[in-house]
Parts: sequence; structure tokens; C-alpha cells
Amino acid sequence: MAEWILKYADPRGEIHQQVAEAGSEQELRERFVQQGYLVYSIRPRAAISAIRQGALPRRRKLNLEKFLIFNQQFVTLVRAGLPILKALDLLCGRLTGPKLGRYITAVRDDVRNGSALSEDFRRQGIFPGIYVTSVLAGEKSGSLAEVLDRYIAYQKLALSIRKKLIVSLLYPCVLVVLVVALVVFLVTYVVPNFAQLYSSMSAQLPAITQWLIVIGTTARNYIVAFAAALAGAIVLFRLWSRRRSAQERLDKLKLRLPLAGDIWIKYQVAQFSRVMGTLLLGGIPLVQALETGADSLGSSLLRKALEHAKRMVREGQSLSAAMRATELFPPLSVDMTEVGESTGALPAMLNSVADFYDDDVTIRMTAALSLIEPAIMIFMGLFVAFVLVALYLPIFSLADTLR
Repeated sequence: MAEWILKYADPRGEIHQQVAEAGSEQELRERFVQQGYLVYSIRPRAAISAIRQGALPRRRKLNLEKFLIFNQQFVTLVRAGLPILKALDLLCGRLTGPKLGRYITAVRDDVRNGSALSEDFRRQGIFPGIYVTSVLAGEKSGSLAEVLDRYIAYQKLALSIRKKLIVSLLYPCVLVVLVVALVVFLVTYVVPNFAQLYSSMSAQLPAITQWLIVIGTTARNYIVAFAAALAGAIVLFRLWSRRRSAQERLDKLKLRLPLAGDIWIKYQVAQFSRVMGTLLLGGIPLVQALETGADSLGSSLLRKALEHAKRMVREGQSLSAAMRATELFPPLSVDMTEVGESTGALPAMLNSVADFYDDDVTIRMTAALSLIEPAIMIFMGLFVAFVLVALYLPIFSLADTLR
């Protein structure tokens, strides 16, 4: 029999985690449900052991825009009074993405066999944790359409913010690519051609020209080796960065960066706050919302800190105190969370935190990029000027000699 990591809640609301043996995941779930427990998740123990040893599993990616369209159509059909199974039947044949359609079809088949909708989505392993938790809350409260409406609003806002960041980064990235291409062209093609010209003339070259020609000819002779070494370094870095310890080191490095570190942590806090606010509005308990919010983050360092915060909340401490104990959250976000807890408006205050930091990140990104773009242009101009002066200086010297 296989071993599984089981997380469940007892009738008093306390969350437990234990190792259990069962022939299949469905068998284990049915056993604990019959005993009156609320099962949150069941995962193979072997996979958890591999993660703890340092290797992080590679997540399958979901097209969030197509998934958003699916949810909008799904909510419309549910509001119209169609049963969930009938709504899934209608949508399975109309999905434009074959990848998403395959997973929705699997969910439809599981629903037809009588299992819960939230568990069917979770079992696929590709749908966001906040979505699975939202569906679970909708099932328990009997208001699936209302809960999914909140998720749709959250996803629309998250996608719009992500698109703004991508658009703002697009132009600097294009400039960097063009600068690199120009540098490679000048160093590996133009400079070696001038070197052949000067060697045939037996001209006395200035030191700056000799230095540039040595670099150019070396780069031209070993460009394939340089490219292979660069590709190998990128592959090794990607393999290394998949380890949990490596991701935590990279996150600490990001935090120490002068301007980018502040932007990065505020973006993570905004994402976490919006997920927490959405889940709490949907009726999810604080501990479970905290767990789902931590899983939605792309930072191993923050996820590790929130694991400690979750234990503090479970022991009876406030969310603001747990956030302050991590020493990672900005003071303003902790203070606003504390106000939300004291006034009983924590979900609304968390959404306000997310809005504030989203706007702050956008302003800081715009300001930083407005400085980066001129810096790239200045570097490109100075490098081209340096190459031209170094290459044409011997010609000017030769002309003066001929006079």
C-alpha cells in the first residue's frame, strides 16, 4: 500500500497533518470523510520527500487568460440554473485551448463519477491554489457563483497588473538586445576586418587600437566556444535555481538590491494581500487562506517565512503580529493589517494594501525605467564612439605622415 501525506480538519476546526496508508487517494479520502473530517489535500509521500531534499517540482503552466474566459462562461451557466455537470459538458467542446480542454474534460469525468468539484480541480495539479480553495468555499457555503465572481475579479486585476509590468519592461529589453547585437557585430566583424587592413599596411598602431584588435580577433576566433559556454552556464544556473536553497539565496540577493529589492518585495506583498483578501471575503478560514496565499507567491523565502507565520496564527496570535515576526513585510502593510483586524474589516484592508503597493510598484518601475533607457542609449553611443575612434585613429595618423 502507498503512503500519503494527509491534511485535514477535525469537527472542532483544528487542522492536522499525518502520514496514512491506502491503496489509492480516493480510498483514503472516502475513509476520512466518512469519519467526519474535512480533507484539504492528499499528496504522495515520495513526492514530498523529494521536495524536502531540495529539488522543487516543475509546475505545469496554465493559460490564465483562457482559464478566465472559461470561468466567466462557467459562472454564467451556473447562474442560469444549469447543473454543474451539464455546464461542464457544454464548455468542454467549446474551449479554444486544447491543453485547458484536456484538464476540464478530466474534471467533468470526475464530477460524473460523484466526486467534489474542488477536489477534481485540485487533483489535476495545474489549477491555482486560490482557485481550488475558492471552489471549496463555494461548495461549503452553497454560493459557488458568488465566490467564483470574486475570483474572476481578482484574476482580471492580477492580469492587468502583469500586462502593465510586461509592457513597461518590453522597450528596455529590446534596447538591451539591440545593444548586445551591436557590440557583438562590431567586435567580431568590423574590428577583425580593420585588423587585416592594418596588418597589410604594416602601420604603427596606437595602444588603444592594438588593445581593441586583440579583443576583436580573440572574440572572432572563439565566438562559438563563448556561445557554448554561455549556454552551458545558463542551463546549469537554471538547474541550480530549481533547488529550494538556491531560490532562498536568490531571494535574499534580490532583497539587498538597492532599488529593485524594494520593488520586488512590495510586488510580492501586494500579490499576497490580494489573495488573502479574496479568500477571506469568500469565507475561507484565516489559517487556510494564509496557506493558500503563501503557495501563490513566487518567492521561496517568503513562503518559508509565512510557514512560521501560519504556526503563530494557529497558536492564537494575530495576523499582523505574525507578519511583523517575519521581518520581511514592509511596516506600512503590517500596520494596515493590524487596523483591519481591530476594526473587523481585514479583507477590505488587505485589498487596500494590495492596491497601494500595486500603485507604488508601478510608479517606481516607471521612474526606474525612465532612468535605465537613457543610460542604455548613452552606453551604446559611448561604445560606438570608442570603437570608431580606436579604428580610425591610425588612418588619421597615416594621413598626417603622408603630408
